[in-house]
Amino acid sequence: MNPININDVVDYVERNIGNFHIKRLKSLEYLKLSTILKRKNPYLFKSKNVLTAQELVKGLLDAHLSSQEETIFGKFLEGLAIFICRKVYGGKKSAAEGIDLEFERYKIKYIVSIKSGPNWGNSSQIKKMKDNFKKAKRILKTNISKINIVAVNGCCYGRVNKPDKGEYLKLCGQRFWEFISGNEKLYTEIIEPLGHKAKEKNEEFLEAYSQIINNFTFEFGKDFCEEGKINWEKLVQFNSSIKISKKK
Repeated sequence: MNPININDVVDYVERNIGNFHIKRLKSLEYLKLSTILKRKNPYLFKSKNVLTAQELVKGLLDAHLSSQEETIFGKFLEGLAIFICRKVYGGKKSAAEGIDLEFERYKIKYIVSIKSGPNWGNSSQIKKMKDNFKKAKRILKTNISKINIVAVNGCCYGRVNKPDKGEYLKLCGQRFWEFISGNEKLYTEIIEPLGHKAKEKNEEFLEAYSQIINNFTFEFGKDFCEEGKINWEKLVQFNSSIKISKKK
């Protein structure tokens, strides 16, 4: 074990956090109003008494971006976790399906599936993760028959009261970062470096975001507003109607 140097973490973040902001901007670049109108629930916005085109467009766009950013930033945190574990325990990106990280500690081989937070999946997704753990264990035991292998679902934030899930361990937040680094304070020490150039990058993002809001509001007004009011029937039809093609 080689204790992690926080300066190495800072250096990694400063070299890689820019990719998160670039991908964040690119998620806006080719976005179309029709895409988010088809993906989001129009009934929800009607039930919230949304009255203006801009309010509706902003709500739709924010909901879309929230899920996008969670995914993009989750991949960044996964890379950070693998980097830290490599420095401390010689961990590496796993080649096994559904496994993100593998390393040895105290004569135990750990296979880790990394997620952003604890509430990441439904029952079928959790079953898939458990199947991936079983498959990875079989392959590893074929190569090294006497090795003790422990499966871990590592979550970058949050907490769970009972980490032992029987077939695997679920380690979240402080437990996860300490598990891969040996440093019980790492989960708070990494928060400051993550803000590297955040103000500058966010201003760039907000400029592009504002342009999207303005363009989408204008487009929505043309297509789904009549006499200054949202035509909810037309919007729901666009979102949910069965389009019957004409017979030739």
